[in-house]
Amino acid sequence: MSATPRLTERLPLYLDLIRWDRPAGWLLLLWPTLSALWLAADGFPGWHLLGVFVAGTVLMRSAGCCVNDVADRDFDRHVKRTAQRPVTSGRVGVREALLVGSALAFLAFLLVLTTNPPTLWMSVAALAVAVAYPFAKRWVSMPQAVLGVAFSFGIPMAFTAVQGSAEWRWGAVPDAVPWQAWLMVLANLSWVLAYDTEYAMVDRDDDLKIGIRTSAITLGRFDVAAVALFYGLFLVGWTWAGLQLGLGRGFLLGMAVAAGQAVWHVKLIADRSREGCFRAFRLNHWIGAAAFAGVVLDLGLR
Repeated sequence: MSATPRLTERLPLYLDLIRWDRPAGWLLLLWPTLSALWLAADGFPGWHLLGVFVAGTVLMRSAGCCVNDVADRDFDRHVKRTAQRPVTSGRVGVREALLVGSALAFLAFLLVLTTNPPTLWMSVAALAVAVAYPFAKRWVSMPQAVLGVAFSFGIPMAFTAVQGSAEWRWGAVPDAVPWQAWLMVLANLSWVLAYDTEYAMVDRDDDLKIGIRTSAITLGRFDVAAVALFYGLFLVGWTWAGLQLGLGRGFLLGMAVAAGQAVWHVKLIADRSREGCFRAFRLNHWIGAAAFAGVVLDLGLR
């Protein structure tokens, strides 16, 4: 069989592997990154950087799905929601999945090469954390925090891509990233803890049986209160960072819409039903979209 027909035959499986039909995952990554990109550029960052970060976000999230499914294949077969994933069900082999993930990560690396050295340094660190995350749940009581770090790397990378120099030194990274951006990282990490704890609440019963560590299990009966706290930390931290960077009414309007959604999500998970928790998780990207819209609106009104 020639390579082309075989690729055509395998393509639907690869699209399933990278969750192509479930864009919520990469949207959760994209909105904070675009907010940082607009803030770093004080407006539209240009088509080159916009293309790099949009495509890079989709590629790296897709590569992360490949690694995650390989790492979790023995766990996923015991969870109804994940038992039919391509690697777990055996439709895609481990080596094949890793090759697909590597190819996607390599494409993302080629995109980063079109930026500057500080952004390249940051991408190496981001890749290391992204690869480590799937294994964190074996040793870390709240692996969602590791995911939060991985999902927040786009923020400082946006600043280095816009404001970084052409120098090949690690010190060029802090020179290009203001303290407000690091505050955004901490705020975004809190948001990841909120929505990924909601996600973990969906599978809590299955995870307890197979011995996986998650924030939903660690937090126990305080899970809903903790999610509300995480949302609050995100909203306060993100708003503070935006105001310190000179944003005003348009930005605050976007954050008010985001806050309203966060309150709704806490109500959705209050009874801890699988349906409510999963719905809250799936809709979380609209919180990021509202925050980004506020940034764009405010900068556009200047």
